Amino acid sequence: MATEYGQRYGYGREYGHREPRLPAALRAPFAARSWREFAYVLLGLPIGVLLFTYAVTMLSLGAGLLVTFLGVPVLAAGLAGCRGLGALERTRARALLGMRVADPEPVRVRKSGLMAWMGAVLKSGTSWRHLLYAVLHFPWAVFSFSVAVAFWAYGWAMLTYPLWFWVFPMYGGQDGLQLYGDETHRVYLDNPFEITVTALVGLLFTLATPWIVRALTTVDRLLVHGLLGPSRLASRVEELESDRGAVVDTAAADLRRIERDLHDGAQARLVALAMDLGLAKDKLAHDPQAAARMVDEAHGEVKTALRELRDLARGIHPAVLTDRGLDAALSAVASRSTVPVRVEVDLAARPAPAIEGIAYFTVSELLQNVSKHSRARSASVDVWRSENRLMLQVVDDGVGGADASAGSGLAGLAERLDAVDGILVVDSPAGGPTRVTAELPWRD
Repeated sequence: MATEYGQRYGYGREYGHREPRLPAALRAPFAARSWREFAYVLLGLPIGVLLFTYAVTMLSLGAGLLVTFLGVPVLAAGLAGCRGLGALERTRARALLGMRVADPEPVRVRKSGLMAWMGAVLKSGTSWRHLLYAVLHFPWAVFSFSVAVAFWAYGWAMLTYPLWFWVFPMYGGQDGLQLYGDETHRVYLDNPFEITVTALVGLLFTLATPWIVRALTTVDRLLVHGLLGPSRLASRVEELESDRGAVVDTAAADLRRIERDLHDGAQARLVALAMDLGLAKDKLAHDPQAAARMVDEAHGEVKTALRELRDLARGIHPAVLTDRGLDAALSAVASRSTVPVRVEVDLAARPAPAIEGIAYFTVSELLQNVSKHSRARSASVDVWRSENRLMLQVVDDGVGGADASAGSGLAGLAERLDAVDGILVVDSPAGGPTRVTAELPWRD
């Protein structure tokens, strides 16, 4: 998948990219990511001690002083400090784990003054989640530090045992590393076979350590993302605000397009028609034949204006979609395409008119792209329902290379779908075929 992505977007073998010769399991002990994750675990213990000590101290002190007014500012200061330490943890996670965790919503103080600030801090769920992180992170940091350091130390020690086992007979007064010993019997790792087995076991430990550390840091990722990032409600509110802006921009762009089409098309033709009819009226008395010819030309202009108005109305919301649904409407769109298009709609019921309209315009725009850019010989449109999602898929056998991230019409289409919790996925390798899949929420 990564190779395909690199070849598609301009880097790969033809650009000097060298494929790794060793498998990931053998490269992991020397990979930079493994060492960054190990450094994260090592730093986690001292930072966890600091966070836990600070959080428990401030919480206990504040709770104990709640019988007096001093407990409130102490608790507020403790929570504010936890938020600051949480910012440090997010920075550490970004630097060492490569996490893209957003900053949580700030404390919203509606009034000025110290009392208002303390009240806002104490009421903020984000502050308490930072405190909970400081308390929960400490025992996990102790466990992950112990496991990671033990596996790392034992693995490398046993792997390199053939290089340093001579230290025991020369300086330790024993044959080798003692594996077992009691009052009457001792077992040393001193012969070549035992030394080789020890190194092989160490190799297994060394190869397994990066994956164990990665599993440990997965829990850290969950803690950081769940407790130090924005809450689901805040993320959803931000997403809805962004979607609302996209909807407003889309509606404004559609209104401008309709106004432009009316002004440059039907309106201009109707103005010219009025002028031609006025001239024909003036010539009707002294030149009836010229007047008749002008009326005939005006009749043609009326037909053209009506056709443009019908096309414009179809672009706003076609009547066939309202009357007969997606199957008939998409078949009508496919019949106007310059590329042969097969349409298959498998829906037992009709979705809500808004969703139906978005689905229609999505397929229409995708088929326009096929006609203009794909150089395809055939295309297909499939529409079906999967649980609570309306699925659309447009496939063509063209040259491929479509990219929704390049600021093209696909990017605008993706924004429109995202505004209603939809998804647009483009799979278009160079040379084709192109497969565009859209998902929309199903609403009855």
